[in-house]
Amino acid sequence: MAYPNTLIFVDFPSTDPEATAQFYAEVFGWQVEGRPTGEFHRIVPGQNFMLPDSDQQSPIGNLHMGIYNVKDGRPNPKGAAGYPDTDLPRGRGPRVYILISDDDSQDRILEAAESRGATILWRDHYWGEFNGFCGAFVDPWGTEFILWGKAGENPTIPEGFTSG
Repeated sequence: MAYPNTLIFVDFPSTDPEATAQFYAEVFGWQVEGRPTGEFHRIVPGQNFMLPDSDQQSPIGNLHMGIYNVKDGRPNPKGAAGYPDTDLPRGRGPRVYILISDDDSQDRILEAAESRGATILWRDHYWGEFNGFCGAFVDPWGTEFILWGKAGENPTIPEGFTSG
């Protein structure tokens, strides 16, 4: 693999995303955007990383985080085989998003994870709000990972993919 798969996002569970968004905005001074309000909120924790030994920002933006409503944790292919509509056995916890490298695939990662004891939650789902193809698994220790593939401009959703 020439380029690694990259951490892009971490989500926090909440039964009240709007109150959680207000909490983080007031405590940390973060900008929080409803996408859509009440269901999912994107946290923009800052501007760009600073250049070394400088008071200037680099072109590298800070990672974003999210708050998801545990009643409908999107992306969520409702009714997809293997994906629970209720809490996972461990309850809901943070979700880690990994951007799939251009020289890797969702299928390879899911197969590698499953062969090492992970449980596949879903695969082959398109989430239009953030224009990405995704799949998910829970590792043997209970952490939920969502794999994210760039869908590109004017994406064609492959046959058999769920969306929502």
